[in-house]
Amino acid sequence: MTSPVLVEVLRGGTVESRHTGALAIVDAAGAVHTALGDIDRPVFPRSAVKLLQALPLVAGGAADAFGLDDAELALACASHSGEPAHVATAAGLLARLGLTADALECGTQWPGREPVLRAMAARGEAVTPLHNNCSGKHAGFVCVACLMARAAGAEPAAFARGYVAAAHPVMREVSAALSLATGVDVERAPRGTDGCSIPTFALPLRALALAFARAGTGQGLPDAHARAARRLRRAVAAAPFMVAGSDRFDTRVATAFGERLFCKIGAEGMYCAALPELGLGVALKIDDGAARAAEAAMATVAQALLRSGHEVLRAASHAVLRNWRGTEVGALRPAFTLG
Repeated sequence: MTSPVLVEVLRGGTVESRHTGALAIVDAAGAVHTALGDIDRPVFPRSAVKLLQALPLVAGGAADAFGLDDAELALACASHSGEPAHVATAAGLLARLGLTADALECGTQWPGREPVLRAMAARGEAVTPLHNNCSGKHAGFVCVACLMARAAGAEPAAFARGYVAAAHPVMREVSAALSLATGVDVERAPRGTDGCSIPTFALPLRALALAFARAGTGQGLPDAHARAARRLRRAVAAAPFMVAGSDRFDTRVATAFGERLFCKIGAEGMYCAALPELGLGVALKIDDGAARAAEAAMATVAQALLRSGHEVLRAASHAVLRNWRGTEVGALRPAFTLG
């Protein structure tokens, strides 16, 4: 199946580039609201499913056992920019567990926000795993491991070691949560390794959209996972900075719309979203992996479904492009409409 064009890039008034992809919008019963392109082709959702990967943190009791607040729960769902508040929040959570950044197995990564990166370099500061955009998610995994260690009478740091491996008890819980939400046995799905070293599974957009419809409504999920999804969405709405950071679309959306819209970007042109009041989930993939096109497509979907002209959505769906002098040279625009 040929993928439709979802986003066009204009230079002046002329189309310079076209981004093809696929889009699925599904309700919690699995009924398809919208299908553009091949929504049954498996794709790697990458970080777009962090909310689903955080379900065991809450459903299994670790969040309560270690007293996680909204900021820490939001960070567990985040692809953050490595700003000081993100780093401090992840470090504080680990300290409460009696651990340090050495417990994180996500790898080191320079902050995604350039002014923060430049300031660190100017001060001669070393980058650590706490700056990794996935450090909050991994701190959540370590929390789950520590609770498991407590139940097993094991030493927490030793039990947590190797938690990124598919066979580790923590990752088995994460994989099980993905299977329950998507309705797909992920152990039978194509598998890869994500940028932060945990397993990532190739799943159909249809199943990913279903998972987010379920995460938004609670329908079709075990009670503990339904409650966990609601708590995580509320945490992101209460602490929107933590889910992304300064000048980031996901943070702007959470700030503007609260619990009405949870959306999460993933690497290589992925986006997933839950719209609880509509009972819908969204999953989209841009074929060439362009993040700006995925963001524009997600904003276009949200505008149509929420019937909203909010500036946050309009600015992303029709993003202005400027050159290095700040001169406006073009824009993005959606190449599809929703009925």
